[in-house]
Amino acid sequence: MSIDKKRKPNIAKILGKSIMIILGGFIAAYGLEAVLIPNNVSDGGVTGLSIVGSEIFGLPLGVLIAILNIPFVWLGYKQIGKSFAIYSVVGIASLAVGTVLMHHIPAIIDGDTLLVTVVGGIILGFGMGLALRNGGALDGIDMLAVLLSKKLPFGTSDLILFLNLFVFIVVSTVFGLQGAILSGIAYFIASKVIHIVEEGLSGSKTFKIITAEPEVMVETIRDRLGRSATYKDAYGGYSHEKFIEVTCVINRLEESKMKDIIQEIDPGAFVTVYDVAEVKGGNFRKRDIH
Repeated sequence: MSIDKKRKPNIAKILGKSIMIILGGFIAAYGLEAVLIPNNVSDGGVTGLSIVGSEIFGLPLGVLIAILNIPFVWLGYKQIGKSFAIYSVVGIASLAVGTVLMHHIPAIIDGDTLLVTVVGGIILGFGMGLALRNGGALDGIDMLAVLLSKKLPFGTSDLILFLNLFVFIVVSTVFGLQGAILSGIAYFIASKVIHIVEEGLSGSKTFKIITAEPEVMVETIRDRLGRSATYKDAYGGYSHEKFIEVTCVINRLEESKMKDIIQEIDPGAFVTVYDVAEVKGGNFRKRDIH
């Protein structure tokens, strides 16, 4: 296949992603307007600052979301790429329009602070996760954290936390300390839901096993789990001793059984386990073991 054919845009795929990002924007807007904002609970990031600005200056929330995200979309374009920036514009525009259209809808929860933070965080996180899963974003603060991490001796996650602490301090000036605390809880719940939506509930794990019984290990994994595995040479950095490293990707439900297999075959094996966000290609399909 030629390079031109490989790079030819898939209109159906682009349209499908755009629709899902728009849907994510409207879902997030519903979480804000029908759950969080009527109960004086905010979000983190640029959206949180927009909510504060809307309360102070009386401007439409959608207008502030659109305006305040402009520099962050530019950062996304410079740091991540053109398609991400375009998809993010679609998502942010959907969130902004959604908040305008849903501004006067009645709140679905009133007064129950625990329920507000949980339900609001779940709805908001689902919408934002849907956008991220399809290549866009609804909030630009993560893009700023990525840029700052290249200039400062801090990791991206640390900077996201720091930036949002600043946001919640600002939120406390409008919604009070209790409102800021509830906003932080809702943001935490939303971040966990985003992770689940992006990676799925099942997920996968990679096991790397340095063992004295590589052939038996691979055969047992195949027989009991129905999973294929690979192995390669590994050398000790100090002793220069040669070992065999077995690598196998499984789903989370098989983790306990994999550990039992390792313990049974080689209790002294050196094992490292990694979370895997996505698995594509190869022969990951599970073989019937019955």
